[in-house]
Parts: sequence; structure tokens; C-alpha cells
Amino acid sequence: MLVVQKYGGSSVANSERIRRVARRVVDRYREGCKMIVVVSAMGDTTDNLIDMARDISNSPSKREMDMLISTGEQMSIALLAMAVRSLGENAVSLTGPQVSINTDDNHCNAKIRHMNTGRLESELNRGNIVVVAGFQGINQLNDVTTLGRGGSDTTAVALAAAVKADTCEIYTDVDGVYTTDPRVEVKARKLDCITYDEMLELANLGASVLHPRAVEYAKLHNIPVHVRSSFNYNKGTIVKEVNDMEMDLVVTGVTYDLNTAKIGIFDVPDKPGTAYRIFDALAEAKINVDMIIQSAMRNQVNNIAFTVTHDDLSKALNVVESIQNEVGFKGYTHDESVAKISIVGAGMASNPGVASTMFEAMMRESINLEMITTSDIKVSCIIKEDLTQIAVKSLHKFFNLEFKDNHAGVINE
Repeated sequence: MLVVQKYGGSSVANSERIRRVARRVVDRYREGCKMIVVVSAMGDTTDNLIDMARDISNSPSKREMDMLISTGEQMSIALLAMAVRSLGENAVSLTGPQVSINTDDNHCNAKIRHMNTGRLESELNRGNIVVVAGFQGINQLNDVTTLGRGGSDTTAVALAAAVKADTCEIYTDVDGVYTTDPRVEVKARKLDCITYDEMLELANLGASVLHPRAVEYAKLHNIPVHVRSSFNYNKGTIVKEVNDMEMDLVVTGVTYDLNTAKIGIFDVPDKPGTAYRIFDALAEAKINVDMIIQSAMRNQVNNIAFTVTHDDLSKALNVVESIQNEVGFKGYTHDESVAKISIVGAGMASNPGVASTMFEAMMRESINLEMITTSDIKVSCIIKEDLTQIAVKSLHKFFNLEFKDNHAGVINE
């Protein structure tokens, strides 16, 4: 059996935790499994390296940032390999470039293009436990690249797909995926299983248990992913294909995203190409737009509202101002004190009235819905930020999530 495991920064934050991970890996190896272990940088190492860079330069080059922050994982893999060897088993540590994780040239947010698994397979055949640096690869110029936030998750799932692993286990500091953030709702429960599509929606909507790109890889290659805690041996949550599961919940989870800001543009001329000019300008500035709402046309004009992250707000407002005369809209405004609240569930596609139930829950708490978007398996609303916890608790109760045994929610950032 070939197993890929991934341990996050909190799981290897110090020497004691590294030894604990090594014991866990060795125990699995001695059960007869071939082991590939992907590791993140220790604790806050990456954040500390970024702070150091900012002390040196206000605008460090992305290439040099990749050279810097990739060193965090290199420390982790060497220390874990040493810990495994101290327990009497052979181990070898390999960086992303040594494993031939080939990426594009987008420094600090690179995407994996392909892998050469020859070195991995050779080390496994020698009986080694292979410890791989997550979050990093190499581009066509042989420069080190990093994969962006959550990159170690992506590394693990991509490796599992490339070597056709039997399972991919993501170890973190939580027991699995919950019906909502347990820090907000103490009655949140852990899910035994969740579909790829549900997990992808939750990850995109603010949940931080798994990165969306990792879920996309898993879905594409049909790799079951077991999310579990590195601090106990409890069963976690399995992320897998919907056809393998019995859908017993209409709504699987409630999640929220506080990193949201709303921009409204007023009296936009209602004619072909107007929306294109607005959102093409935003795309040119590399601003990711989330929700978009356009009002009904009145007097040949309409209003357009959309959301961006807090980090992109200032840049987005500059873009909007720069195209005002060209597009011909009357004015614009923005609001940073909003949040996105969402419900997700594969069962929603075949159960009418879910959105109505969500809106009723919000009405009963006197929560105004400023924007609404839907898909087959989600409904998202923009509300005032200070009402987020009330909304989460209300929705969790309205959809009876706390009364479903062995179901759980999602940890948010």
C-alpha cells in the first residue's frame, strides 16, 4: 500500500511535534506501507521570513521571495528525516525541485504543470520513507517557485495522483471538516464524509481546512482525501466522489468569509460591452472579483455591485475611478464592513426551498441580505459583518445540523 501524508506547520512547529510526527509515520511504515510524507514549514516560519523580507525591501521581487520562503520547508524535511532515522528507519528528504515538481513561471503562486516520479519511485524501492518539501517546485529556468497559500496541500494531492497512491491523508490541527466553525457554534459536528464539490465550495467560501486547488486535483484524479488531526488518532473526514456516498443532508455546512468588501457602481449605461469594460479593467489589474449583481434596467441605466477581498479594495477603487468617464456611470461607493455567509450541500440540487429556508432564518434575526448568489449546491449572501456570528448560529440551527450525529462543519480563517 502506498500512502501520501501531509503535515501542516502546526504539526511540525517544534522538535517535540516533529518527533511525534516521525513516530506516526514510522508506525504506518511498519504496518507494511510505502510512505511519502509532505511537510510544511515549521509554525510561523513562513510569516517570519516574509516579515524579514519586508524589513529589507518595500517591494521585494517575487523570484527572491520564492528563494527565501522556500527555505522554511527545507528545514522541516531535514529535521523530520533525522527524526525518522533516529527511530531506526531509513528516510531521505527531498525538495520540490529534487522531486521534479515542474511549475509555470508565476512566482509566489505557481501552478504545477507536470512531475517526473522517477526519483520518488527509486527512493521508495530502496525502502526509504521519502520526506518531501511542500509548497514548492521549479520552473523551466530552474528557478525555485512556490505554490501560494495552501500549497503543501496541493503538493500532497498532486504527488498522490502522480504515483497513484492508495490514499492521501492531510494532517492538521483540527479533527476534520465541521458543519460550521466550532469557534462560533459549539454544537458544530464533524462530518464523516463530504463530496469533492461540497469541499471545493466550502474552501472557496472561506473554510481553511483544505485549499481549493488541492480539492480540484483530488476531484480530477479521483483521489480520496482523509482530513484528520495530527494530535490524536481519531478518524477524520473523507473527501470523495458523490457517487460513493449516500446524501443524507440537504445542507452539509455553513461557512463565512470576513475578508470581503463590496463596491457599488451607480447609473451604469445599459448597453452592450459596458460590463465587459468594467470587469476587463479589473482583470487587467489582477483583481479577483467574487459576487456580481446587476439590477434591472430603469431609464436606460442600471446598478452593478460586486465583491473583492480587503487587500484588493484600494486597487479596485482606483480602477473603478479610472474608467468612470470611459464607461459613463454616475458614481460609486464601497463598504468594508460586510461578510459573506454561505450554505453548501450537494443535496440542495434536488430539494426545492433551501434558499427560502435560509432567507427565513435571516429574517427571523432581522438580518438584511445585501447581495445574493446561488449555484446548484450553494447559496451565498452578503450581510453586515457584525451580524456574522448570529447568522452562522441561526442557519446551523435552522438546518438541524447540530442534531445530526457524526456530521461536522468547517474551520474558517
